[in-house]
Amino acid sequence: MKTSTSSPTLLYLSQNDLRALGGGQSHPYVEAIVDGLVSHARGDYVQPLKPYLRWPGADHIADRIIAMPCYLGGEQPVAGLKWVGSRQHNPSRFDLERASAIIVLNDTQTNYPIAILEGSLISGMRTAAITAVATRYLAREGFTDVACIGCGPIARMQMQTLLEQFPCIERIHLFDLSGAAVETLIAALMENYSEVNFINAGSAESAVRAADVVVTCTVTDSPYLAYEWLRSGVFISNISIMDVHKNVYEKADKVVVDDWDQSNREKKIINQLVLEGRFSRERLHAELGEIVIGRRPGRENDDEIILLNPMGMALDDIVCARHFYRLAYEQGIGIQLPLYG
Repeated sequence: MKTSTSSPTLLYLSQNDLRALGGGQSHPYVEAIVDGLVSHARGDYVQPLKPYLRWPGADHIADRIIAMPCYLGGEQPVAGLKWVGSRQHNPSRFDLERASAIIVLNDTQTNYPIAILEGSLISGMRTAAITAVATRYLAREGFTDVACIGCGPIARMQMQTLLEQFPCIERIHLFDLSGAAVETLIAALMENYSEVNFINAGSAESAVRAADVVVTCTVTDSPYLAYEWLRSGVFISNISIMDVHKNVYEKADKVVVDDWDQSNREKKIINQLVLEGRFSRERLHAELGEIVIGRRPGRENDDEIILLNPMGMALDDIVCARHFYRLAYEQGIGIQLPLYG
């Protein structure tokens, strides 16, 4: 990835461009995320802690703009930034999705920007890919039942990805505070997966109790998911971070994160537990990349209760954006924007 020395340009990739490059399916994200987790485990990256930008009147946990920078090394080094904004009231007040994002990529020899990509599709699908990769290592083999708590756009990408990656899934138990959201998600998933039984669970507890794999996709700011709901051998992908009660972290057989430093901050549940003296880096089982490269074991028996708490890393966005940038460059997709003209 090199800057043109004569007339620097930016490659702009819209969401439609990304979909034309296969960005609507899970497979490229899963492959890229595996590469990224390997780089993370080997320390071949630089990833400052992401700052959260908030201001008075933006009082919900989902009201913020986050800057997520990262340098990713290896044979195709690249640097970049995801700039992701969210407002809880966007759907109801403006008929917009809650979150939006752009990703900027920079050449590592000149540090010039080389691409701007629409970021919300990558952001959602790479998060789903993290769940899929973790499920390979942490879920019970041959699992059949998945629970999804929260049924918005993130949930749709999470369920699509799991269904694409794991044909063993027979039933998906869904719950949302909005019954209409559940029915909308069921209708969307039924279009391609009519052989799967989609169940409106009626409560979060009912969904979780029935599941081998649990995925949280809410915007809650307080825990509700109790340890007593969990069946033996369950794997929980706690995507929305704040859903799981503190004692789940203490009682689970294994707790895994994507990145310890990113997870232990912003007064999220892990950070609260650390401040209270109830959890620590030493009590953590592993970072996910350590499991991917075989440095730490994944699931070791069918009875383990395993919790993944992925804060989300800039590395995930940059490794996926790198994939689509290279593909777009090869296929001539996107718009070249002059930097100075």
